[in-house]
Amino acid sequence: MVRNYHDKMAELILSINAGSSSVKVSVFRGSSKDAEPSQLAEVSIDGLTAPPSTLTYKRGDHKIKGKEIEGVSTQEDAFKYILEHLLNDDDLPDLKNKEDIEFACHRVVHGGDFDKPTRIDKETYHHIEELSDLAPLHNAGALTIVKAVHEQLPKATNIAFFDSAFHSTIPEHIRTYPIDQERAKHNKLRKYGFHGLSYAFIARSVAESLNKPVDSLNIIALHLGSGASACSIVDGKSFDTTMGLTPLAGLPGATRSGSVDPSLIFHFTHNAGKPSRSSTKDLHITEAEEILNKKSGWNAIAGTTDFGVISSKAEEGDKNCQLAFNLFVDKILNFVGGYYVKMGGKLDALVFAGGIGEKGSQLRARVVKQLACVGFELDEEKNKKPEDKEVVDISKSGSKHKVLICQTDEQTEMARQCVQNADDFRKNV
Repeated sequence: MVRNYHDKMAELILSINAGSSSVKVSVFRGSSKDAEPSQLAEVSIDGLTAPPSTLTYKRGDHKIKGKEIEGVSTQEDAFKYILEHLLNDDDLPDLKNKEDIEFACHRVVHGGDFDKPTRIDKETYHHIEELSDLAPLHNAGALTIVKAVHEQLPKATNIAFFDSAFHSTIPEHIRTYPIDQERAKHNKLRKYGFHGLSYAFIARSVAESLNKPVDSLNIIALHLGSGASACSIVDGKSFDTTMGLTPLAGLPGATRSGSVDPSLIFHFTHNAGKPSRSSTKDLHITEAEEILNKKSGWNAIAGTTDFGVISSKAEEGDKNCQLAFNLFVDKILNFVGGYYVKMGGKLDALVFAGGIGEKGSQLRARVVKQLACVGFELDEEKNKKPEDKEVVDISKSGSKHKVLICQTDEQTEMARQCVQNADDFRKNV
């Protein structure tokens, strides 16, 4: 029976982000389609693959950071522990019963041809399962947590939010690979792009900050973290992005190579096509995928995944850190320059986001210095000590183009989209 849920206020929403060694859950209350969902609490468990696991919890002014916990080594364990922690918090009156949770939002990296959030039923689940062949290192964790949530919260509606969906607007000539087209279409081999939830948040927040409609926004956005990408956004929609069929393409990351000569891996190892030691019955990973995703990036050059350390040591004269820093700047400039030309120089801002984008003043300074020739200039003081707000302008007065920092938030973006589409998700439940 179809129930009439028109304009019903969303109950509690969980935004869930499951990585290979961590699970993060944010609790939101939705009010109406026109209002931002309010965050009530945020909890994460890290170190699942390198015990002891640690708990981090934030609710208002109450904070727990890095508390060691025993007996939690899988994503299922982590979600169960997180749920019990939330339910047992006396100062979280909104959440007292499992039934209080109406929606569980899951970040799924690879959505294939899905172009919007989708309620997870058997058909959707199997489709995501099939996509695991395209993204074995990314989608498997999401499916594990979907099962765990279904067992722990049988009455909640599970929604998949695909990181690739934002990029469904990329034109055909940009998303197509120059390979046999019959084989490409059959095997769904094309550019998909990722970090879409982050770019959706950035586009909305920057448009609001600049006081202009999203559908007239033109920016180049840089999501720079341990996984890094760039995106050309034209009229509020993705026009091009650096990641491709998988998140491996484009910019290097902490342990990812980014785009390299495809022949390189066959000279690096003779076992490129063989299963890696990380493979399991359900997870098929080749040596090539393992090496380029997990054993490359700036960690392979500088010996650390922490780009803050790399930036500091580079300034002190460490040769390997200087190499890693300069290489990353160069790759960013390649894409920013290309996008600038493709956009005809008509853009509202260059936007830095992600952990490195937000905190890396040295990186921002170097990138923007190289872009002075096309009209980007930084205010040195604003760059070194930016204001702590969602979108902050760090441009020099008189700069032709703005340079912004955006505190992107994928958890909030999922909750916001959930509230906006809640009535559709409730249909035929």
